[in-house]
Amino acid sequence: MDLRGMSPFHKVFLHFLLLTKFLLPSGTLSIPNFIKSPDDQTGIYGGVASFICQATGDPKPLITWMKKGKKVNSPRFEVKEFDDKSGSVLRIQPLRTNRDEAIYECTATNSAGEISAPAKLIVLEEDQIPAGFPNIDMGPQLKVVERTNTATMLCAASGNPDPEIFWFKDMLPVDISSSNGRIKQLRSGGTPIRGKNTR
Repeated sequence: MDLRGMSPFHKVFLHFLLLTKFLLPSGTLSIPNFIKSPDDQTGIYGGVASFICQATGDPKPLITWMKKGKKVNSPRFEVKEFDDKSGSVLRIQPLRTNRDEAIYECTATNSAGEISAPAKLIVLEEDQIPAGFPNIDMGPQLKVVERTNTATMLCAASGNPDPEIFWFKDMLPVDISSSNGRIKQLRSGGTPIRGKNTR
């Protein structure tokens, strides 16, 4: 570029633009930070365990699951990503006592850094289940409803103390707060789902 015909002001402004472009970072990087880290779990042989991990960061971090220092790899292990790529669920089914009891680690990585969070899985045999352990007395049933109508999925569980009920859809936790009122969880554990009107 020929600078000879430019005024001193324009030369200084051009130099400023070049410095801004080449010397300053183009964006603000931030190391990953967990929104939701996995919780320790106790499951029953033949049952299922689901670990949830979500993280923020810039750029968006990549979530990986490790077991004993190696990336999880088994036909019984399935990783399902959230739609917004903010995290994933590690689902193990059916549980095996000796094979699956371990410390699992969720790792969130981006170009700014890496963080990890561990979670312990204990798998009990039928004769090891303690008194008061949660039990599903009535699970949800298959329902067929017309579009725009309301469907209620029931789930009843017992235990001591009273167990908390969580709902999953296609392996991912149901986010009631982002359903625009279509999904509500009742105190009994039932979840009415109002159909979406597409007309």
